[in-house]
Amino acid sequence: MSYKTHLKKDLKLADLLLEDTHELKRRKNTAIRLIASIISQQLSTKVAKIIFDRFLDLYNGKEPTCEQVLATDSTFLRGIGLSNSKVAYVQNVAQFFLEHKITDKQLYKMQPDEVIELLTQIKGVGRWTVEMLLMFSLGHENVFAVDDLGIQQAMIKLYKIKYETKKELQVKMMAKSKNWEPYKTYACLHLWKWKDTKAPV
Repeated sequence: MSYKTHLKKDLKLADLLLEDTHELKRRKNTAIRLIASIISQQLSTKVAKIIFDRFLDLYNGKEPTCEQVLATDSTFLRGIGLSNSKVAYVQNVAQFFLEHKITDKQLYKMQPDEVIELLTQIKGVGRWTVEMLLMFSLGHENVFAVDDLGIQQAMIKLYKIKYETKKELQVKMMAKSKNWEPYKTYACLHLWKWKDTKAPV
């Protein structure tokens, strides 16, 4: 059964499924994917790409190893546009992956909650960042980013959710998302697309 067949049972979501069909892919070099997420925090997509490209330029345009990142002087990392805190977080990721000998293969085998528990130990890496990693790098089909502002905005519009507190909003969102199991990631992808292209302002 395709994920769309299952998600169409949610009648509100069904209209969002008519166009694209999303595919999830596993990507290599998870540590660098996580570093890219940290670089992009609080930046527009365009600016984040420019800074990540500058980051790669430090290593002749190739994705570095964790050892290379740790060997890079902080001055160079600040020079590409990273704040002091982001420089520290980037180094924290490289250090953590090396210390714990974390591999892509190991992460692929782990359950989402296990990956979240492991990687949020790194200072500068929050739950949302790991959820993005689970979706876009590790290819997990059943991840729901309840803290994502775009998902929140899309669900408030689509389901006409009324709420007074952030906690109440999240509880209502989680209740809706239960209907999407085991394909929550795909639902999120369609909600993001709808919000960015079709949702009423």
